[in-house]
Amino acid sequence: MWTCSKCGEKIEDQFDSCWKCAGPPVQKGSARPTARRIRSFFLFGILFEVALITVAAFLPDCWLQVEIRNFALIVHYPFLVAFGNANDALSAILGLLLAMTVLGTMWGVLIYWVTRLIKFTLESASQRQRRLVKIGFCLFSVALVVCAVVFNLPATPISFTPSPEVKTVVDGNITFALDLYQKLKDRPGNVFFSPFNISTALAMTSAGARGETEMEMTNVLHLNLPPGKLLPAFKTLLERIEKIQRWNRIVLKSANSLWCQKDYAFKTEFSRLVDENYFAETKSVDFKNAPAAAVNEINRWVERKTSGRIPSIAAADQFTPLTRLALCAAVYFKGKWQHQFKARDTKPAPFHISTNETVTVSMMSQKGHFKTAYSDDGSVELLEMPYAGQDLSMVILLPQTEYSKSDVDQPGLPDLEKELTTKNLRLWLAKLDQAGAHETRVALPRFSTTQEFNLTPELKSLGLKSPFSDLANFAGMDGTTNLFVSDVLHKAFVDVNESGTEAAAVTLVIGKSKGMDSRFNVDHPFIFLIRESGSGSILFLGRIMDPTK
Repeated sequence: MWTCSKCGEKIEDQFDSCWKCAGPPVQKGSARPTARRIRSFFLFGILFEVALITVAAFLPDCWLQVEIRNFALIVHYPFLVAFGNANDALSAILGLLLAMTVLGTMWGVLIYWVTRLIKFTLESASQRQRRLVKIGFCLFSVALVVCAVVFNLPATPISFTPSPEVKTVVDGNITFALDLYQKLKDRPGNVFFSPFNISTALAMTSAGARGETEMEMTNVLHLNLPPGKLLPAFKTLLERIEKIQRWNRIVLKSANSLWCQKDYAFKTEFSRLVDENYFAETKSVDFKNAPAAAVNEINRWVERKTSGRIPSIAAADQFTPLTRLALCAAVYFKGKWQHQFKARDTKPAPFHISTNETVTVSMMSQKGHFKTAYSDDGSVELLEMPYAGQDLSMVILLPQTEYSKSDVDQPGLPDLEKELTTKNLRLWLAKLDQAGAHETRVALPRFSTTQEFNLTPELKSLGLKSPFSDLANFAGMDGTTNLFVSDVLHKAFVDVNESGTEAAAVTLVIGKSKGMDSRFNVDHPFIFLIRESGSGSILFLGRIMDPTK
């Protein structure tokens, strides 16, 4: 191949000159790789393999290290399967050498063809185009380095100072959360729900309540502010949630919607109120003639807003020709621990469900600096595990079995549940917030659970009776007293693993027309909550009796 010595353009014949600049031709060397070049590229491949393993093993804990480690595991998976159970050192060494040889060759071939492609592209381009490519490559490299540095800087909390009105709403939400937990605790097994999500859905409903119905909802939900201050406070909390996002580390989304019977007249004022203060989407469906289509549309909305973790909330038989309105609230959270567990440290370990029953769980383990605290009588130990950015954290309340007063087969937990009041929780969390982080060995089971409730009986037992009866007054919604609440459905999901936590919850309110120590070892049942640190809001609350279910 002949090219111009001045501008690099291709020349067909050695006796021709360049058609662009009249420069003389020069002959390019053979593109066929020599033995020396092959050895060089093989060496480059080996060096890349060593660099990949080194970075995956020794890069400090961060999102980039997790991505590189996952990539390395995928690439090396066949060799880990083949030689992971080697019984002698010789087999392990031979497996390592084979892996290095095969992968080094693979990386070398890849590097060779990439360089060939780049070289061919540059040879085919004009001098100006080559200059632009080089500048673009330099800018891309600089941007990549800047992004890697920025995203690996320690994340600091997003500042938020709650107003007195926001604090009042948060305190009311926490009190309602614990009231509801006391009603749900008698259910067998695990319990998990989103009190913030349920409060939001019911608060939207209460915005259309009047008279005794409004009074009952205000008392049960502990909405201790007049509407003029309550609505802006809820709006502030929802805006705060939208701001807590960390690229590739924290996703926290809240969404609300109104599903109205298409030919039923709702007050424009009510739709505007929930849109402005609860950011609720208003949609028209046909519950009367096409309930299945309405259910499918609601479930698709729920699935989309919870990133597929909750594929459905309602069934067609839950809607009747008398259904006029469905209020839906969804919250989705996926966060990575500030200090992530390493998968290699997760081992099988016993978890004592009761004095008579033990199961084997995947117990995650790590040593790090965490805040811990004890209740005044020492019967409860608390641990805070922050997520990236420290705007959100999981708090684990672990009963100390030696302080148990209950003669039951789950020592400690019934006592903790009795003591779980707003006053006590506030005192415990205050002690935890004031504590300094110290080196602690944490052992926490990996767990995942999905819970589904019809909360109508529990809400009635808390005093919310008229909204579910003929005495209901939701004149703020449609200007009549023809509406009542038939069901309050709630579904929640949580998954806790080495990298972090994923949780989602949905609440559906259906309205119808009338007659129209240095160790923190979580090896027995515990209570946990996920809270937003700036306002103190409890987003999720639950109890784990059996991590395997």
